[in-house]
Amino acid sequence: MKKVLVTGADGFIGSHLTELLLSEGYAVRALSQYNSFNNWGWLEDIKHPALEVVCGDVRDPNFCRHISKDVDTVFHLAALIAIPYSYIAPDSYVDTNIKGTLNMCQAARDMGVRRLIVTSTSEVYGTAQYVPIDEKHPKQPQSPYSATKIGADAIAKSFYNAFNLPVVIARPFNTYGPRQSARAIIPTIITQIANGVRQIKVGDLSPTRDFNFVKDTCRGFLALAKAEGIEGEEINISTNSEISMADTLKLIAEIMGADVEWVQDAQRLRPGKSEVFRLWGDNTKITSLTDWRPQYDIRKGLEETIKWFSDKENLKKYKYDIYNQ
Repeated sequence: MKKVLVTGADGFIGSHLTELLLSEGYAVRALSQYNSFNNWGWLEDIKHPALEVVCGDVRDPNFCRHISKDVDTVFHLAALIAIPYSYIAPDSYVDTNIKGTLNMCQAARDMGVRRLIVTSTSEVYGTAQYVPIDEKHPKQPQSPYSATKIGADAIAKSFYNAFNLPVVIARPFNTYGPRQSARAIIPTIITQIANGVRQIKVGDLSPTRDFNFVKDTCRGFLALAKAEGIEGEEINISTNSEISMADTLKLIAEIMGADVEWVQDAQRLRPGKSEVFRLWGDNTKITSLTDWRPQYDIRKGLEETIKWFSDKENLKKYKYDIYNQ
């Protein structure tokens, strides 16, 4: 039984990845961000004899070395990810995203980890200069968040070049599904409709996104952990398709059988030059290097997501009437 480490395991994608790894027979050391409530986030409901939950913070280099001991593979997902909050607290993003990644790279090197998978984001590409977006597309820091993820990717790549650290940069496009934070547009819409709201508050509906269902994203991480000879590579995890926000929301309303109207909320709009207007990811690289293929189209993924959010026990965990930055 191989032992793996998942940082950010208490979050949306991290908790799903933890479940997948456990189901595949791995022993998982799952990092939950330290807090005085001893709350493990989405890990609270995951019970498994091969799960070890540890609490701490990737901003501490000594702690990062401590949790990387005797680990085969590290899946580094811990990050601050909300774009609106990065406009008002950019220093926090530098500390967590850039310095946290530096700490994990140093820890993986010191502890002799077989492979470190660093989580990037399609936001590093900014608005598409061409589509589909492959891994050679220029990086464009259109928000403080994306700037720190570009910096984190560069730190990881430098450790491969300078120290031969066996690092792979996984770059998921827009992931959605059960447990996603209400800061994202899909759960924002679903939770408003599920609570009976008729006038749905939204931001700009013109941008397009390449939406990955969370189970596909996690399967992509696992495929990259298993593939041979891909150290030093940056690899998209995407569906190779795009859909506009407007069409996404119409599809949600159709699935939920809701007669609603959309109302633009000014606080949900990004600054003009910061909005990423088009994302459509080329998945040629991952499909050529691994056996990974997306298994969910947007309708199938939304149906599963809506079903989860519509459960009253899940829905009550979300403050649908408060804009979550």
